[in-house]
Amino acid sequence: MAANKTALVLGVGPLQGLGAALAQRFATEGLRVFIAGRSPDRLAKVADAIAAKGGSVIPVVADATVEADVVKLFNEAVADGEDLQIAAYNVDSNWSAPLLQTDLDMFTALWKQNSLGAFLFGREAAKYMQAQRHGTIIFTGATASLRAKPPFTAFAVAKAGVRALAQGMAREFGPQGIHVVHAVIDGVIDGERSRGQFARFVTAKGQDGLLQLEAIAETYWQLHLQHPSAWTHEIDLRPYKEPF
Repeated sequence: MAANKTALVLGVGPLQGLGAALAQRFATEGLRVFIAGRSPDRLAKVADAIAAKGGSVIPVVADATVEADVVKLFNEAVADGEDLQIAAYNVDSNWSAPLLQTDLDMFTALWKQNSLGAFLFGREAAKYMQAQRHGTIIFTGATASLRAKPPFTAFAVAKAGVRALAQGMAREFGPQGIHVVHAVIDGVIDGERSRGQFARFVTAKGQDGLLQLEAIAETYWQLHLQHPSAWTHEIDLRPYKEPF
């Protein structure tokens, strides 16, 4: 019997969020999707929404910064010999503070939730995909992945670490059939988080000024479908109105 084709998304939060949109897109293609995050309530809402549309989904409570959680997550996802097609790291912890107001706890937390979590996730994904000789690993990046700008210097350090990880993994595992992608989200995503925390900013952006969840998810899926003779390693996504 052929192995079930699965996808894994770590960093699933609100129903109107990128993690949920990615999971829904992958489920639409018939993949069995494992969704992971720290909030059982949020995971349940996303799982119910996907299941209501006929998708196969399994929620797993996991903290990206805890090695045992990440190892267990991948063990569950491939427990029955599943074919792990896609693994997406979508954790995006971000706080703003001028450098002299950035304490050790804040800097460490940002590094853990972005860089360390990405390392643990990428290592486990590569371990299983290496045995398969195929699979796609996608890391969600940000504008800060490419340039540091106050008051987000600590966040930029953490995101630059994710980018470096993705580059190293692409060079190491690409020749083994594993497609590693770093996706730079250069703009504000139109979701629950932005509309709740930055309502005025969202309004100021106006029509077509925000990245749409379904559009990003579609791009991730198309990256997975790319022929290995023409793989994309890094891609930047932004609204056409966004200056850069």
